[in-house]
Amino acid sequence: MVLRFIDYIGGKVMNVCDATGAFVIFLFKVVRTLFTTKLKTSKFFVQMSRIGADSLAVVILTGVSTGMALALQTYIGFRRVGGEQFIGTIVTLGMIRELGPVLTGLMVTGRAGSAITAEIGTMRITEQIDALRTLRINVFQYLMVPRVLAGAIILPFLALFTMIFGIVGGYFVCVYALGLSPEEYTSGIRMYVEMSDIWGGLIKSAIFGLILSWVGTYKGYKTYGGAKGVGNATTQSVVLASVLILISNYFLTKILENL
Repeated sequence: MVLRFIDYIGGKVMNVCDATGAFVIFLFKVVRTLFTTKLKTSKFFVQMSRIGADSLAVVILTGVSTGMALALQTYIGFRRVGGEQFIGTIVTLGMIRELGPVLTGLMVTGRAGSAITAEIGTMRITEQIDALRTLRINVFQYLMVPRVLAGAIILPFLALFTMIFGIVGGYFVCVYALGLSPEEYTSGIRMYVEMSDIWGGLIKSAIFGLILSWVGTYKGYKTYGGAKGVGNATTQSVVLASVLILISNYFLTKILENL
């Protein structure tokens, strides 16, 4: 009984190690292909549009609603201690350092990351990837690199929109709903918010974009089991990318703070 339990645990650990190794090797192949082959610029710009431009409305709505809710909740807490003049600072720092990058990553994962997995997964089960190999086309150059690179580059721009509209949403709530003066909201922003805060949020966003496109392409590439397999791979892609974004956010925050 004990030996069976140990064998079971050992098997699970080996499976996790194998999956992690394959996951990292996949990224290594993507990076190597990026630097050793010519970038498919047309594919790259198409993916920039699909991941970035098509997600713009979603991230703007996310930013506005988050900024408004954050401003309202901050006002409720700060009113009890007479700190209303710091609401703008808290909303701005919260949006540019944490909520903007993280929420953008999660929303784009659900909208674009799942689409990446479904598209490549469908190509896998319909043997289109095998057909590309038969035609001597580098699959990583043709499919993976444009998506991974586009995700890493475009996400900081999306996060910037989330940050800006979150701050604007907080401004409208504070000024037009809660009765604060514009000067009370903006004075703390000018005084306490630094450029390093913005750069930190953009760096996080780039890494989150890399994560969601990396996971999306990997899960799509490893899809098996027909139509059901595509659905399972898409679900796993969204869950795994979201979890990795949330976990990496803490470590990135700590690293950027020390830097």
